[in-house]
Amino acid sequence: MATIKIKQVKSRINCPAVQKRTLDSLGLRKMNQVVEKEDSPTIRGMVNKVSHLVKIVE
Repeated sequence: MATIKIKQVKSRINCPAVQKRTLDSLGLRKMNQVVEKEDSPTIRGMVNKVSHLVKIVE
């Protein structure tokens, strides 16, 4: 299956707890950290929820 790279570009400070848990479930703990995940509707939905904090690296 195809994979996508997700990079955290903004800080999680002052974000709601739901968004912090979403970042944790994506595996993002620090700024500028990049994780590689399978490209599935579940992962895309999580990325959409925190789209202001992350970006997809090509």
